[in-house]
Amino acid sequence: MHATREKLPHRIFVLYANRRPEDAAFLAELDALQKENPRFKLIATMTGMANSALKWNGEASHIDKKMLVKHLSDLLSPVYYVTGPPGMVAAMRRTLNDAGVDDDDIRSEEFSGY
Repeated sequence: MHATREKLPHRIFVLYANRRPEDAAFLAELDALQKENPRFKLIATMTGMANSALKWNGEASHIDKKMLVKHLSDLLSPVYYVTGPPGMVAAMRRTLNDAGVDDDDIRSEEFSGY
């Protein structure tokens, strides 16, 4: 990640939702970044652990306002980047708006077909 290589001062929080750890692309790499860069925080959540063969000790619910408040000290100062399937992007935008985040502070990219 560029911010880690260049030792940028930016605080980066990645909220990463998947059904199961075995479905989570790049989970190990994101976890390694967190260990390498003290300004990078991975908040991974698995919403379908009942169907997983792996153990998970992290978050296990959908990303909502409660989770945002738990992990971010100031919801209104960051710029949020939301990527994923169109329905998830729309739901996350509503969640952020409901938490008081202005649309001007949300960037999004939708992708489908997987």
